[in-house]
Amino acid sequence: MKILWLDLNSSYAHSSLALPALQAQLIGRTDIEWDRISATINESPGMTSAEVFRRKPDIIAATCWLFNHEILLHTLGRIKALLPDCCITLGGPEFLGDNERFLRNYPFVNCVFRGEGEETFARWLEVWDKPEAWHTITGLCYIDPTSTYHDNGRAQVIRFDRLVPPEESPFFNWSKPFVQLETTRGCFNTCAFCVSGGEKPVRTLPIETIRKRISLIQEHHIRNIRVLDRTFNYNARHARALLNLFREFPDIHFHLEVHPALLTEELKHEIASMPSGQLHLEAGIQSLHQEVLDVCRRHGTLEDALEGLKYLCSLPNLETHADLIAGLPLYRLEEIFEDIRILASYRAGEIQLESLKLLPGTEMRRRSEELGIRYSPFPPYEVLQTREISPDELQTARLLSRLLDGFYNAKPWQEMTRRLIVDEYDFLHRFLDYLIRIGVIDQPMSLERRGILLYKFCKENYPRYETDMTLAWTEAGMSLKKEPAYRIRTKHVLPSDHWDVLYGTYHESLRLCTLPPAEGESTTYWFGFEPESQQTKPIFKAKASTEKLRN
Repeated sequence: MKILWLDLNSSYAHSSLALPALQAQLIGRTDIEWDRISATINESPGMTSAEVFRRKPDIIAATCWLFNHEILLHTLGRIKALLPDCCITLGGPEFLGDNERFLRNYPFVNCVFRGEGEETFARWLEVWDKPEAWHTITGLCYIDPTSTYHDNGRAQVIRFDRLVPPEESPFFNWSKPFVQLETTRGCFNTCAFCVSGGEKPVRTLPIETIRKRISLIQEHHIRNIRVLDRTFNYNARHARALLNLFREFPDIHFHLEVHPALLTEELKHEIASMPSGQLHLEAGIQSLHQEVLDVCRRHGTLEDALEGLKYLCSLPNLETHADLIAGLPLYRLEEIFEDIRILASYRAGEIQLESLKLLPGTEMRRRSEELGIRYSPFPPYEVLQTREISPDELQTARLLSRLLDGFYNAKPWQEMTRRLIVDEYDFLHRFLDYLIRIGVIDQPMSLERRGILLYKFCKENYPRYETDMTLAWTEAGMSLKKEPAYRIRTKHVLPSDHWDVLYGTYHESLRLCTLPPAEGESTTYWFGFEPESQQTKPIFKAKASTEKLRN
């Protein structure tokens, strides 16, 4: 048989583990010919389907998820018209709920898998051309020739540690700058909005197995690993063992998802002692209001979560990102603004504000009417309204997310944005209104353009921050000929005998510029640039007060 995998992603930067994970379990099967076509959702479905037609597979398989759903179905519909005898099977998170309506709406799809497919896909291949035997395949959903819907439950791999790792498949993609690695499967938590809320038990790989897999990844010169564990620290002992393992690979950067409410003192110590820059943490916080977390059925108290998050954000050896979810039941718009201020005061490395999506198979989708949630029936199933937040307010939250991504999450402007959020209570509202009013909030903007906008807004509304914004602009390596640097002097600047060096070392070959104090200020700043280098950022900074210079 010839199996063609349709690898449809949002962009070529993304990569799915589904194909290598499935194919690895079938290594050695000489009766199977594997093929793959990779495409993005921005490419023509007609061109992709024409390429599939040229290869004439017996089976077409693909993963269906939120952001490829629509284009994947457009493509598969064309393929089935060209190859009516081929068998189309799908899997992925889109099929964790009731699949009857999907199969009746899209009859060109022969069957879909619900759950973990590594074992059941291999079993299905034994009977793929005998639909009368499909009832024996756990997790398979299909409609038979008599138009009867069959639902075979949910497939689960109990002996997760016995699976052949996807890295052993010839289809594993080693060309990306990072790879994904599961060390556990399932989740102890019961979050009502998450597709993993019911994935129990949690199954864990032995540390020696993980060591071998990381070693293989290292041999392929990959320096970034995204650990896919739903909650890295669900088991403190396992988490400590993993951190000790990561120390053996100091040249690899690990991206982890942690639950800040579950940090034990021992685990805090381990994280604090990790090599600088080796860890990147995503802290699931969702909301800073206990009643919201309660209705979401999320384990852990808010008090513990805030204490853990504040601790992680204080560590100098790593960066911690925090996320909020607009559209959760009981979560109001003004509370989202308040939560952003708190996270900014903690100095979170990034603040991500997402809109809630009611995913198939989740408790919150099943209880949507009870909870007063209205959501889109089409992917990505975003929440449109709750009892606590209106459609207009959800759009405001979406635009607020754009503001955070453009300014707080942009390193050159982060500290200025953070200070304004924390110290000026009305800043977020006023700056968001300003960006909406001038029509740029939904436009792509360069880093320079964002800096100019923030500078102009500060100059007009919070003039005491104008000098600080000019300093941030200069240290970001932006053009000294643009408006934020209009006070910078670049000609005939001499060093001072009285300055206090803030960073770098002065030497005579440096090209100096200076920022004199504005009216009412008393500090002069100097910056030094390498004249022979293409680097636009200063390598030296010093300051001195007017009184010190006078003396």
